[in-house]
Formats: sequence, C-alpha cells, structure tokens
Amino acid sequence: MHALVVVAHPDPHSLTHAIASHVAEGIASTPQQPHHTPAHSAEIADLAAEGFDPRFAAADLALFRKTQAAPADVAAEHARIDRADALVLVYPIYWWSFPALLKGWIDRVFTQGWAYEDVEGGKVKKKLQRLRVHLVAVGGADQRTIARHGYFGAMKTQIDHGIFDYCGAQVVTSELLLSSDTGYPEAHLETARAIGQKVFARAS
Repeated sequence: MHALVVVAHPDPHSLTHAIASHVAEGIASTPQQPHHTPAHSAEIADLAAEGFDPRFAAADLALFRKTQAAPADVAAEHARIDRADALVLVYPIYWWSFPALLKGWIDRVFTQGWAYEDVEGGKVKKKLQRLRVHLVAVGGADQRTIARHGYFGAMKTQIDHGIFDYCGAQVVTSELLLSSDTGYPEAHLETARAIGQKVFARAS
C-alpha cells in the first residue's frame, strides 16, 4: 500500500522535515502480508521545495463554480492523493493552525467535485471516504498551555472535523509533538517512526 506524506516547512533541515522522513521510513519498513507482496511505500511531498502556490485564485474559483477544469497543479495533487491509500500531514503549528502553505494546499486541492459534492437540499456528498488521514503537528508550547486554553480541541474541531470529516476522510492519527515533551527532540523521531509503522498495520 502507498502513503503520501505532505510536509510544509521552508527549512529542509528542520525537525518537521526530520519527522516527516521518519514517518516515511516507518511506513516503508513495515512488511505487507503475505510476505511475497511488495513492501509498503511512501512519497514525500515537500510543498515548499516544490514551489506549490497556495493562493486561491480565479482559476480555483472557476473550478468551484464548475465553469473550468482543475488547474494543472491542482490536478497533479488530485492524482497524487488518488494513488495513495493514506495521507500523512506533517507541519509546524503557526498561530494554532496549519502554516499558510498547507492551508492553501487544502483550500486549492480539496475541491468540490473531487473531495466533496454539494447536492440538492443543502446536503453534502462526501467523496474521500476511502482515505485514511494521519496528522502530525509540531509545536513549541507546553502541554499545560495547550490544555489550559483548549488549543488541541480547537485544532481537532477545525482540522479533523471541519476539513476531513466534511469530505468523509477518517482521521486515524492526530498527534501533537511539543518541545516540552520528555526526550525532545530525539523522542519525536522515534514517535514519528512508530506512527509510520502503524499507518498500514491493520492492512498488513
């Protein structure tokens, strides 16, 4: 099985990138069953290095209105996700949410007609029910601050429910890795590899 690991950070030497790499290694190190089948695979989509444009522009609005086909870069992202059995997002927390680059990727790629469909009567047809999602957020606050202000719950409402549940995708993993955690930062790399090993554990 195949996973797409999306990372949104401008520094390729950052902890965020290291975590994404360890997630991918964990996925690739997990054998499929039966053993004669090909190994699990992972592709890392480095949005910053690839120069993905996060700006929702006129062409994106035309796609939403169904007056124009998907822009080439959006169609390419659709194809990448369509090839994947699981989607893993690894990102630093900026102002208690996604970085603008990753939010723009969601805005432009999770389009009507592909991720969901507005139907008569105000209903929404969820079109990504096959997709399993794993979220790995990297933050600098401590657990006490997170808990006191309800930030983790707010992020789950905004991201897990507001984005992925709306499209029918199941969020399987929702991890928050903080600089105050014991063993930081090495422990986060071990956690990331373990997350990767569990992505297809039930399918192996």
